Amino acid sequence: MFDPETPPELAVAGWLNTSEPLSLESLKGRVVILVAFQMLCPGCVEHAIPQAKRLRARFNSEQVAIVGLHSVFEHHHVMTPEALEVFVSEFKLPFPVAIDQPTGDGLPPRTMSAYQMQGTPTLLIFDRAGRLRRHYFGQPDDIMLAAEIMAMAIEDKGSPRNEASLIERKIAATLNNPSHDHADHDRHGHDHDHGEACGCGPDHDHEHHHHRVENPALTEDTARRLAGAERMTEPPHDAKGGR
Repeated sequence: MFDPETPPELAVAGWLNTSEPLSLESLKGRVVILVAFQMLCPGCVEHAIPQAKRLRARFNSEQVAIVGLHSVFEHHHVMTPEALEVFVSEFKLPFPVAIDQPTGDGLPPRTMSAYQMQGTPTLLIFDRAGRLRRHYFGQPDDIMLAAEIMAMAIEDKGSPRNEASLIERKIAATLNNPSHDHADHDRHGHDHDHGEACGCGPDHDHEHHHHRVENPALTEDTARRLAGAERMTEPPHDAKGGR
């Protein structure tokens, strides 16, 4: 059973934009924002990646670590590590990017499966102690997200769970978002929610009773066209929403 108090380590096949491999363990002491994306996902390119770049620009990297995770569950022949390297350069991503470890059998990659992600974009927030505190699928609101990050940044690395729960209740009393019930964190350990913009995902179910998404917006024709492009300088325009 998944335990947000001791979440699994990232399963990674390789890293870009970092001089050495990272891990959740090595990042303890900082608030960690993990952004799972696919480079052919319109919702990732239009919303999640720009949001991650804004977070990287606004927060001190010694206190808040932004990490990208390229989690490919479709069009594997297009979204290769080599293509990702071009994408990272073209979009000038200012943070480390991990390549989610593929399973080799057509199923979602290992980190995506371990965290029961519905698809991309997915955003996870870990506190200074390494506990998983947020799990968003889609596009979380900038102001709400910044407030949650600041609240976790105020906590000490060794803060016990009951102190974190008190901060959660203060957040709940301050932010207006009827679909985001922070009071439930005391029971579930972390929040697992949909952001404003819906993402898209592989056709598999989850224990957390989310709606299963079955709307692959990117067509094979679009994928073939992008596969033939030497440089990927802009996102596809014939698909809406996330992947």
